[in-house]
Amino acid sequence: MRPLLAAASIAIAIVLTPLDARAQVDLTGSWGPRYHEDFLERIPGPDLVDYLGLPINEAARQWALSWDPSRLTLFEHQCQVHVAPYIYRGPLQLRIWEERDPKTEALIAIKNYISTYEQTRTIWMDGRPHPPEYAAHTWEGFSTGRWEGDMLTVATTHIKQGWIRRNGLPESDRATLTEHFVRHGEYLTHISIVIDPVYLTEPLIKTQNFVLNTRVLPPQAWLWPCVAVVEVANHPLGEMQVEVPHYLPGKNPFAEEFARRFGIPLDAVLGGAETMYPEYALKLRALPRPGTAPK
Repeated sequence: MRPLLAAASIAIAIVLTPLDARAQVDLTGSWGPRYHEDFLERIPGPDLVDYLGLPINEAARQWALSWDPSRLTLFEHQCQVHVAPYIYRGPLQLRIWEERDPKTEALIAIKNYISTYEQTRTIWMDGRPHPPEYAAHTWEGFSTGRWEGDMLTVATTHIKQGWIRRNGLPESDRATLTEHFVRHGEYLTHISIVIDPVYLTEPLIKTQNFVLNTRVLPPQAWLWPCVAVVEVANHPLGEMQVEVPHYLPGKNPFAEEFARRFGIPLDAVLGGAETMYPEYALKLRALPRPGTAPK
């Protein structure tokens, strides 16, 4: 009788155990990126003044038009870390592991080590709240996660100001990030949704895929040494630049270069939510095209 009661108790306990505690997908391991989506933007890099298909507002547009690539020569920008909404898009290796309570084995956090700038990101899984608005902002922000079936959903706040595209399009420190990590066998899909009340009029959604590394990578694959150096010709060694490279309104010499090279209307390359949708093609036909520039 007692064995029967014990078996019944175990069965009841299994039934009453929350689904997310019994059926979680294992995301741990070493993951390498696949650049099947947006390769030209993610590796070679975008053209200057190519904002096509991005839901930016006028403030973001003017910021980007004033952005001079020489800004990256400044000491404080040479080793500037990519923020969480952007860092998974570029060259990286990703390692995921779990931190569990040694007594109860309860999941406390899921850790991400991102080789780019050697960042360790913590996704808290223990139900703790996000800090108050005035708390410090960091490159990777403050993240909490929860399981939705086989999908890990992550909410991130307190992210420092960064970029949505590396041609000057900004992301404010009021942006929030929602992510979904979905595993299919040896493949991992990362979906990011950025909401930025300062520079975006609609959510910006991106996806990227990773594949499980089945062989151990050498230590060098996980390192990202970065040392600021003098990058401006004839600039005295050790002296800081006294001005931030920029373009005044209407003075960006590359404002029409991308549009002319590919014969795309300037209205389109300046972006905006309208340019994301198929219906924009009808308007595109009626827009004047700039004079072509040599490729």
